[in-house]
Amino acid sequence: MNSVISHQWRPRSASSLEGDVLIKKLLLTHDLDGRRLESEQLLRVTENIMCFATTSEVLVSDIHSDAFAMDNESIIEIVGSQEPLGYTIYKISREILCKCCGEGDIHTRTMVMFDLLGNYRWDAKVVLVLAAFATSYGEFWLTMQLYPENPLAVSVAMLKQWPSSISKLKPRFRALSLLVKTMIDVTRCIIKFEGLPVAHVIPDFQIISATKSQIFFAAYWITRSTLVCSSSIKDLIAMKPEQVHIFSLSKNYLVYSNSTIAAWELSSLVYRLSGIYSHLRRQVDECHRHIEMKMYQKLIDTFKDKESHTDNQEVLGLLFALKNDLPLKNCPTQAKLGVSELKDKVVILLVSKPELLPLEELFLLVHQTYDHPHSKNLEGSYEIVWVPISFSDTWTNAEKESFDLLSNYLPWFSVWQPQSLDSAVVKFIKQEWKFKDEPIMVVLEFKRDVSKEIQLWEKENWTLQLMIDEIDPQLAKWVEEGRNICLYGSDNLHWIRKFSAKINEIKGNGLQLDVVYVGKKNPSEQVGNILTVINEEMHTNFVLSFTKIQFFWFRLESMRRSKLRLGKMADDDHILREVSALLTTDDGDNGWAVIGKGLSSEIIWVQGSKLMEYLNRFPEWGENVAKLGLIDAIIYAVEPPDLTAHCSHSKLIPYADGDGSIVVCQNCKRLFQKFVVYE
Repeated sequence: MNSVISHQWRPRSASSLEGDVLIKKLLLTHDLDGRRLESEQLLRVTENIMCFATTSEVLVSDIHSDAFAMDNESIIEIVGSQEPLGYTIYKISREILCKCCGEGDIHTRTMVMFDLLGNYRWDAKVVLVLAAFATSYGEFWLTMQLYPENPLAVSVAMLKQWPSSISKLKPRFRALSLLVKTMIDVTRCIIKFEGLPVAHVIPDFQIISATKSQIFFAAYWITRSTLVCSSSIKDLIAMKPEQVHIFSLSKNYLVYSNSTIAAWELSSLVYRLSGIYSHLRRQVDECHRHIEMKMYQKLIDTFKDKESHTDNQEVLGLLFALKNDLPLKNCPTQAKLGVSELKDKVVILLVSKPELLPLEELFLLVHQTYDHPHSKNLEGSYEIVWVPISFSDTWTNAEKESFDLLSNYLPWFSVWQPQSLDSAVVKFIKQEWKFKDEPIMVVLEFKRDVSKEIQLWEKENWTLQLMIDEIDPQLAKWVEEGRNICLYGSDNLHWIRKFSAKINEIKGNGLQLDVVYVGKKNPSEQVGNILTVINEEMHTNFVLSFTKIQFFWFRLESMRRSKLRLGKMADDDHILREVSALLTTDDGDNGWAVIGKGLSSEIIWVQGSKLMEYLNRFPEWGENVAKLGLIDAIIYAVEPPDLTAHCSHSKLIPYADGDGSIVVCQNCKRLFQKFVVYE
């Protein structure tokens, strides 16, 4: 056992001669070849081993959920390496154990480890070393925790000559546990720094250089400390019973046992690494703030500069591939994918909290996406990517479990590790895309033409097409053909029978009108019963299913949320005003109806007794339908224009020989006086 040299340690300056020499030696061993390791995921598994090993009564809530996962998602790979991770860890473990038994000072043995790990990034080096130590550390504690109840553990401990009781070794293991925790804290700092998107911005090189020097020192001392920890475990094999005692008296001298010396050595390393951690954490936090600010501005500039990009690859790379070359997951196949899979496609980003939507709304959304009348024509031209965002700094176990469940069953893509999204990206989504509690969709169109909600709404008018959104192929066909359509709702069966009888009477007099029942908001069992009655009694040629009625209302609610999220008010936004009116309709005793034609924005919404009044006055307006159209004929009859008011509105329309069409002024609702203009 190496003796302990007591000294006061202070963090060495990176510019010191000794520090420069050590850094140069470390860099000579560093020879990256492109291989990548999910360091953070491997560290979580390693940390779980340490936590289970050193605590006899561990709360499940304190353990990372990765500890219990053994499915495809939990498989950690070294991308770009011919060796599986398990074999790599085995080689490192073998090297550690051999060096523990062999000759050579601790510094030389540490540098040999860096030669072995030369092809890896700095975060991967230290995580692999810790993982290799964790295997032997975990094996020891697993055996000791099962001893003496488990015969297998008793036999293994006997062959390895481990002490039957470790109660007197508590100071040693307490120091060992504290050292492991400190090494993990420092490693987490290294991972955080290595994950910064330095290559995507122009950083302050002085800050980055100073931090890198600290990273090199930290990696060195973590590796060196791991070798000391391994030696400490190895010494247990050769430990004799009398060496377990703390000390004895011999001729007025205090003689300390090997166990006590080992505890002091471990405590000395804790002190050294704690100093490194304190300084490194401040450095890395400063780099993080600096890079995040630069990265956030780059995202803003990139999304503003649409014309300089020929495809969506740079944008998707900035959003998702800063830390991982395979950042996406194909949910149906569970395959890890790169952003190149989305090249030349329209990408729809569905941003939500990890729980996404209530299950019934999620089912409707999936149903609508894949039961769309044009889905076969659009197949392969677009992809939906689910981007879960948590509003807490760290994801809760409930959020992780929800994401794991949904991402295994959704028929879309998802971000593979959304909890690892760059902080600048999360900030950009929340602030620039106004993501709060409700889900949003952001469309990245082909050739990097970015459409967001506000741009999409600028193209929309209040039409039947907007309300229906092709939730059913037959209904979509009627809209495209320019047919008169009446959407009506209520859960009052008596009123529905009365309304249906009046409609059939009007249609019997030659009026073309397709009537569709859409129930009410939050459809209940009563709506399902009414659908049965409509099918059996009213001889209608078309009935929406209960599922599609649900989606109709869900769509209206989504439209309302979208408008409110953009800061719109019902007073100055026509679509929001109409949607809100439909969603707040009181249809207890009397129903309501929306009547429109094809793609026209001329729509009337009538409620309750007023609706029946309009229908009863069919003899007054029915004869004008052929000349004015259904909507204008109703309006002209029930809301006669003010003939005393002056209106100077005009409209220029193409002329055709024999054209006898009648046009109604949209301002005063009177018939236009026709003049012929020659050019």
